[in-house]
Amino acid sequence: MSARKSGLVSLLAAVVLAAGATPLARAADPVVKDYKLLKEIKVGGGSGWDYLSAEPTMHRLYVTHGTKVVVIDTEQDKVIGEVTDTPGVHGFVAVPDLKRGFASNGQGNNVSIVDLESFKTISKVATGNNPDAILFEPKSGEVWAFNGRSNSATAIDARTGDVKAASIALNGKPETGAADGDAGRVYVNLEDKSAIAVVDIKEHKVVDTWPIAPGQGPTGLAYDAADKRLIIGCGNSKMVMMDATNGKVVATLDCGAGVDAAAYDPTTHLAYVSAGGSGTVTVAKVDPDKLTQVQTLTTERGARTMTVDSKTHRIYLSNAKSRNDPESFKVLVYGME
Repeated sequence: MSARKSGLVSLLAAVVLAAGATPLARAADPVVKDYKLLKEIKVGGGSGWDYLSAEPTMHRLYVTHGTKVVVIDTEQDKVIGEVTDTPGVHGFVAVPDLKRGFASNGQGNNVSIVDLESFKTISKVATGNNPDAILFEPKSGEVWAFNGRSNSATAIDARTGDVKAASIALNGKPETGAADGDAGRVYVNLEDKSAIAVVDIKEHKVVDTWPIAPGQGPTGLAYDAADKRLIIGCGNSKMVMMDATNGKVVATLDCGAGVDAAAYDPTTHLAYVSAGGSGTVTVAKVDPDKLTQVQTLTTERGARTMTVDSKTHRIYLSNAKSRNDPESFKVLVYGME
């Protein structure tokens, strides 16, 4: 082999080795446009409300509303049913593979297990006081309810309804949770401690607590599983991004007043924080070590709870003119169409 060819081969080998040592770039994001109001879905009633949850495979939106959960078909944008007897309901999570849903009943101190086809309650499982946020972790098959007045969490076997852990001490007031089954961790906002509690899923115990400064009073929580990033909506009008492997705060962004919910869309790599006081949703592009604001979406004052459909990328928020207005409760729908 000539010296010239030998040098060319060595150069090509070096390039191949370098390419192999370089992490693959993130796939190109879809084109992101500004969100705008598409429609309002009228529900009626004026009693209290809390979390919404979108289930994209079944095209369902579950909206908690006083003593019931309203079920909306997101293809037709209309109410198709209700889950009743859920006093003071805060959250609802659907598990389509089991054809079951789970409602956290704050005034009942329990979780309702619901048939997703008939919307009938199968049974109720006792929790701590005032179960608030609720999530399903598929790897363990457990539903977790976060008990606001007991400073604890309750873990339930989603398939059998058996309680796996009745009272997981969190050492602070839980607000919202997110799970990473591969890491074996559940992450919980501790609103009164301005911290994240890290809970071992298998052991059902807190193994670490991470401060979120400069964030304070965390309420909303979402998770970017690919990059291991927690998106935290904070009461001092900040969006905080934390490395879920070590608790390091890697980025912050100012957002609206009266922050409540947070969401993340893994397809568009967009994070969202809703603020009912200012009537806004802050939309930000997520990179592993950076948050870039792309839009401040004007919604309505009082529209604080939110969810995002990861298939259609639509944003849903609940609101009403007054808790006593019998006709004003509705769902606001925003999209990039």
